[in-house]
Amino acid sequence: MLVVERKQFPRDKTCGDGLTPRAVKSLNDMGLGQQISSYHRYYGLRAVAHNRSLELQWPQHSVFPNYGYVVRRRELDQMVIDHAVAAGAELRLNTEATHPILENHLLNGAEVLNKTTGRTEAVLARYLAVADGANSRFGRALGTTRDRSYPQGMAIRTYFESPLHDTPWIESSLNLHDRSGNSLPGYGWIFPVGDGTVNVGAGLLSTYRYYNSVNTSHLIGEFAATLPSYWKINPQKPLMAPVGGRLPMAGSVFPKAGTNHIVVGDAAGSVNPFNGEGIDYAYETGKMAAELVAEAIATNNSNALARYPKLLEEHYGAYFRVARLFTHLIGRPALLRMLTQAGMRSRPTMELALRIMANLMDSENPGTAKRIYSVATKLIAATSRLKPAEAAGK
Repeated sequence: MLVVERKQFPRDKTCGDGLTPRAVKSLNDMGLGQQISSYHRYYGLRAVAHNRSLELQWPQHSVFPNYGYVVRRRELDQMVIDHAVAAGAELRLNTEATHPILENHLLNGAEVLNKTTGRTEAVLARYLAVADGANSRFGRALGTTRDRSYPQGMAIRTYFESPLHDTPWIESSLNLHDRSGNSLPGYGWIFPVGDGTVNVGAGLLSTYRYYNSVNTSHLIGEFAATLPSYWKINPQKPLMAPVGGRLPMAGSVFPKAGTNHIVVGDAAGSVNPFNGEGIDYAYETGKMAAELVAEAIATNNSNALARYPKLLEEHYGAYFRVARLFTHLIGRPALLRMLTQAGMRSRPTMELALRIMANLMDSENPGTAKRIYSVATKLIAATSRLKPAEAAGK
């Protein structure tokens, strides 16, 4: 197996650095559980809004652990790629797959550019996994497009020194405001890294009416300046310039597969609209892709890859549809304010919200969260079935 990486490791990536229980399970399954255990472990989320705070532990689950880690992406990605190389993968750093090689509409490999030497080479391959991130230039060259009716996220983050760098809670601010008290769209986070620093970021969704006019540098600047005093950060002294990016969400990129290629992770829009998580879905979709490619090689039949879109639908389809509805609701700041004011008065409500938004419903122990989610999926399914009939009647 050949892996081409267009940057040089170790490399940074715009990310909150938080690994939720879903991501931890994926890393454990890879055999990296012991390595990540040396990083900062946290046990839940502190929700902050409207002068209230609630510390919410990760729920008990029959499959996922009830803890997470905070690991800088430059260290996490290095760990994962080293693991792949140890398992037999060939890695070419500072090398970019620039164009697909097509012959009679069949994908035969990729033109790759060695950015160190400037030389281009044709690399032939029976199967390709497209995992080049949210912008996915290679995916677009193969014909993938983002459905713009789906939500898109925008996030920006930096680091600050803080004495609370090893607190057992990540924190989410649900009602952003500037120093004058004016409401701002989106939400903010503070993730303790455990090395003397905290990852501070802010994000918003394209369902907000004025999404394209928001200055994200202003957004994170005001958020940092209004953080609770207990973090003891100096908002004037970030440890690096803020960096940001856009995230296609809810499986918004199509098609997901071709005759002999599969699109995974951010390149496929596999980001949770509830909370902006992408790393766990990247790992999960990558595992699905690897298993299907392995089956195709073993059977000498590429038809196995055709099952990939169906697998994604089975795993995430209903959940992403509920999440899409949610993003349209919270795209209205007044409604979001009302929901958070009501939610912050009830610990059980916020515990339910945490379980649903982190996609930690448990089929073995359904509980209230699973029942609420099931009702939501049925309502959305019923609405979807009605639309064609409604259209026919017009």
